Amino acid sequence: MRLIGKSVHITAMLLLLLMTFGSLSASGEGRYAANEITEWQMQWGSGAGDTGLEAPHSGQGHWFSSGRTKPAGDLPEGISSAWTKIQLPVFNYVSPAVYIEKLYGLHIRVFVEDRLVLEGDRSYIKDNYSLLVPLSSEDNGKTLYIWASTLQDRIGVKDAIQVGEHSELIRHFVKNGLIDVILGGAFIFVALVLFMCGFFLDREHFSIAVSLSIVIAATGILAVTYSPFIYTFYSSYGALSVIFLDLGLLSLLPALTFLFERIFGSGRFSIIRRFRIFQTAYSLFCMVFLIVNTLADNRFVEGYYFVSTTVIGFIMIAQFILLIACVILFSLKKNKDAITFAIGFGTAALTGVSELVWYYIKNGDYDLFYWKWALVVFILSLIVILGRRLALNHRQVVQYSQELELFNNELQRSEKMEIISELAASVAHEVRNPLQVTRGFLQLLSEKASGSEAQYLSMALSELDRAANIITDFLTFAKPEFEQISILNVREEFKHIESIMLPLCHLNGGKMIMEAGEGLWVKGNSSKFKQAFINIIKNSIESLGDEGTIHMIAYGVGPYVYIHIQDDGEGMDQEVLNRLGEPYFSNKTKGTGLGLMVTFRIIEAMAGEVRFESKKGAGTETVTTLPLAEAPGGSDSL
Repeated sequence: MRLIGKSVHITAMLLLLLMTFGSLSASGEGRYAANEITEWQMQWGSGAGDTGLEAPHSGQGHWFSSGRTKPAGDLPEGISSAWTKIQLPVFNYVSPAVYIEKLYGLHIRVFVEDRLVLEGDRSYIKDNYSLLVPLSSEDNGKTLYIWASTLQDRIGVKDAIQVGEHSELIRHFVKNGLIDVILGGAFIFVALVLFMCGFFLDREHFSIAVSLSIVIAATGILAVTYSPFIYTFYSSYGALSVIFLDLGLLSLLPALTFLFERIFGSGRFSIIRRFRIFQTAYSLFCMVFLIVNTLADNRFVEGYYFVSTTVIGFIMIAQFILLIACVILFSLKKNKDAITFAIGFGTAALTGVSELVWYYIKNGDYDLFYWKWALVVFILSLIVILGRRLALNHRQVVQYSQELELFNNELQRSEKMEIISELAASVAHEVRNPLQVTRGFLQLLSEKASGSEAQYLSMALSELDRAANIITDFLTFAKPEFEQISILNVREEFKHIESIMLPLCHLNGGKMIMEAGEGLWVKGNSSKFKQAFINIIKNSIESLGDEGTIHMIAYGVGPYVYIHIQDDGEGMDQEVLNRLGEPYFSNKTKGTGLGLMVTFRIIEAMAGEVRFESKKGAGTETVTTLPLAEAPGGSDSL
């Protein structure tokens, strides 16, 4: 109970502290909440000689209203600068500051009344500033003037202005564009890993992996160099960032088309390949122009801006439309890669085209934002396509390996069979003649012998007969061709086999059941046919216990005759099943394994096959498949 009481007491104290902290936080937020300014005034610069060295007085010039919902419009002809006048509110901040998230201009100056508080000058075309201007407590209610000059059409403050505590506004200032840098860095790292892994792939997948890594790396470079974070905190690297921004874009477009071509082909009339060649040539032209403009200290910046931004934008729109059309055609053919590509690229293309169209509608007064997140979806779809292709390739390799293993096993088996056949044929012929002579003399001696000599001679004769049977099996295995081929009636043949094997089955306590349909005919030799199934049935009989049943079932399905020999004997495990038919492999004490080898060779010579199914303790089933032959004139075996 004490423990419960202490727990309740501690919980109540924590709740009280949280409520107190929450009220303090709320009061703090109320005290230090930032003021938002959405309206200001603007006036155009005086002309080419306007350098913004002094802030204009309130009565000078022609001021007009502007704001977040009132765009200033295009610059007048011959004017490249503008002034923005912002009336600061009455504030009571300890460390006041003004945060401007987006200000367009290349050269800017910020004044508080007549005092210059901040200046920025960029020699490269990146006119998006993010400013955090510190103020003093004496600036309460004063007027803030911002002068900006540009080489483009957009100029001035783009979004709302915030006035508040420096410690609060600096969080927004630092976070502006930081997520783009993190995202771009992740892309570049993924591209590097993918490029290194590409060296372990085959030639086809290597080209896809390299082009994909270029697309991902170019996307990462675009995300980093397009972010205002770089130009705000690392402005000394701004010119280099602009160069990398252009190089990333000029590398992305042909690499993307090449990747599409490698995945889906050149398209009808090789339109994808032709467009890729054009893009590569134009990108090389822009890169040469970039080098020339950089070496000439940006003297050709306007021409370069036109070919690398305006024209490239239209090429991107054409590329997206072309690839979308091709993807739709491939998707209609139910190509899985095309469907995946359509989802990713469709998202990126529609987003990119929409933003580009809006960019041109706004006359460049818009910063592309959503494209990088759409590219995340697109890159994920490309990775899925590559991963799927690698997985499919892996499955094919595994399948080929399995088939190769089967072919090797079959080849080894054929080689073994060939060697054994040759050896069996040569040995059997050489041994049979002296064996028959020896048996004849032993039989003569046994007729005159008595007592133990007669017993010994009888044992010798039985062993000689056993040897003769083995030699017969050898010859059958070595040469399974039939001397006389007949049309056999399966039902009649099995009646003969049943009459032969039934006494042996009864002797072992079993019984036999035969179910053979009418009109089942096969081509073969009657004695060889009987020998093959006698070997199978004999093995089934020997596997029975004190009692058991053997089913012989024959039926026809289509162009084949199926013969099942089922028993409920002791069965076999998988290891024994896999070795059935191997030379000299047998479960019997005195078995040679030649019986099943002969059976396999006879059925094989009849263009059939034998399959064993068994489970330890549950019996064995042999399924033999033979081609169905046309019925002769009679109904019996010929």
